[in-house]
Amino acid sequence: MQLGELETLVLNYLFDEREANAKQVHQHFSKERGGSLNTIQSTLDRLFKKGLLEREKQGHAFVYSPALNRKTLLGNLISNITAEFAKDNNDTVLEAFVDVSSELDEENLERLEKLITSKKKSLQGGQ
Repeated sequence: MQLGELETLVLNYLFDEREANAKQVHQHFSKERGGSLNTIQSTLDRLFKKGLLEREKQGHAFVYSPALNRKTLLGNLISNITAEFAKDNNDTVLEAFVDVSSELDEENLERLEKLITSKKKSLQGGQ
């Protein structure tokens, strides 16, 4: 699954706001980005059809909220991309991960190391 620029912006907005209708989303983006209410409505509908947003009818409008948390969505996107490009070559995924990790600062590298250690321990404990 791929996300366009506006889809990404709208998702990030809804992660922060928790819920909003199309008019609220349009009002937020009209100042910075421009665009029509129709474009926002179409974007929200696409995200809903992709399973990334939930919606509930309130009066004459739908109120949208994220269907997943940010961490789960990011994990799904990474899994989808790696599945598309890596196929049966896990080394490609690991090498790309190392390349991206090399851009992290010392503090984030330490956090990453702790997360990897924790994950290894939980995998060993599950055997």
